Amino acid sequence: MHYLVGFAATAATVAVLYKKRQTAFASKNGIPLPPGPPARWFWDNAMPTVNIAHTLAEWVAEYGPMITLRQGSQIIIVIGRMDAATDIMEKEGGALVDRPRSIAARELLSRGMRILLEHSGERFRRLRKAVHTHLQPKAAEAYQDMQLDNAKNVIIDILNDPKNHQEHAQRFAASVILRVTYGKSTATSNDDPEVVRVHQVLEHFQEAMRPGAHLVDRLPILKYIPGYGQRLKSYHEFEIQLFREQLARVKREMLNNEGGPSFGRTLLEHINEHQLSTDEMSYLAGNLFNAGSDTTSVGITTMIMAAACHPEAQSRVQEELDMVVGSDRLPNWDDSSSLPQLHAFISEALRWRPVTPIGFAHRATQDIIWRGQCIPAGATVFGCHWAISRDPIAFPDPEKFDPQRWLDQDGQLRKDMRFYTYGFGRRVCPGQHLANQSLYITLALLLWSFRISQRPNTPIDTNGYTDSVIAHAYPFEADFAPRVEEKRLRAMMEEVSL
Repeated sequence: MHYLVGFAATAATVAVLYKKRQTAFASKNGIPLPPGPPARWFWDNAMPTVNIAHTLAEWVAEYGPMITLRQGSQIIIVIGRMDAATDIMEKEGGALVDRPRSIAARELLSRGMRILLEHSGERFRRLRKAVHTHLQPKAAEAYQDMQLDNAKNVIIDILNDPKNHQEHAQRFAASVILRVTYGKSTATSNDDPEVVRVHQVLEHFQEAMRPGAHLVDRLPILKYIPGYGQRLKSYHEFEIQLFREQLARVKREMLNNEGGPSFGRTLLEHINEHQLSTDEMSYLAGNLFNAGSDTTSVGITTMIMAAACHPEAQSRVQEELDMVVGSDRLPNWDDSSSLPQLHAFISEALRWRPVTPIGFAHRATQDIIWRGQCIPAGATVFGCHWAISRDPIAFPDPEKFDPQRWLDQDGQLRKDMRFYTYGFGRRVCPGQHLANQSLYITLALLLWSFRISQRPNTPIDTNGYTDSVIAHAYPFEADFAPRVEEKRLRAMMEEVSL
């Protein structure tokens, strides 16, 4: 009997605590939090661990443009519609510059040196300024000749080996960012030892960033248990050694009056100004290389998939190329403003299959009130790119691949349309101008050179992407039919400007 009384008392206490906790989570200063899916265990309705972006989009469609998730004492707000993203992530961006604590990815893997995960404050501003100086629009224009030559190599690679077009996109992206970051001559293949090591670093980072992958992010005390996190610590040693080696090579070249301009050289030439340690500079340059090579190659692959699966949209771009460029020369940078169909195709491809489907976590440093709902200070905030891209008001019939949605009635790019491909507010990707240049010149040459189509016996799975922070398309085949005589096409592509 005493056991039954004790059990009943315990159950009642738990129920009261649960109700108090639910009430605390349901409002802040009387202002309700956004709704969300029901808790599965007490107050826990954490981020999904599989099919992450699609599940978040389904919840947004069911519960509203902002949803609340709870993971222990942590409140997570997911934003999944354009108007909410603009009002909150952009207009209230000053309150969302910070990043939440990330023990696995930031503390164990990166040792607090990865700019992507750096908390807001004076150090973040110094890191950001160092990157921005080298990648602002005017500075990015200096790399256009090099990007054009590498894009020509993509065409030659596809002529020689069309089956491995995804690898060619990876080599292009790695070559461009190697030159920008370290002034290194372009990679000849994905078997380049440095490129192989960089891809390993990217795999380690993806593993560390995956929601729910590491228990230490929910139970921080595990960090202090001897032996815990050895794999992440070994990943750190692997990547810092690579980053140190690359910056050291740039320093040797400077001492010997060798090598060309690069981000690494700029950092070393302005040590006093940026006030960064050698390891901080090594990480800053290494992270630029990692992020730039991975996301650009994913974007190019998505454009190839979109072209193969949507021949009418591809044809519109090619009709425009034929009219503006013709067949006697290659597309160039001066053509950009005269190719709205091409730019619309790029914008739609990046909306249709976002490169970073769930986005990266922000941390609210003050309460944000939006339409009678509260994002409380301390909450983790995600602008979910996949859910935003499926906003039926901003993008009617969102599952349809329709570049025309980006054009006005005169066939020009709409100024009232945008998608947050590169992130939000003060956390927007500093390499966006360089990335846009790479996407423009690569697609221009690809669609000028080839008619891309699906193979009848091997249809492309347009949903075949990895369920990861940066979504990679699974291998797929496509046919690349030259639009000009192959011998002439090769000859035009083999002319280099450097």
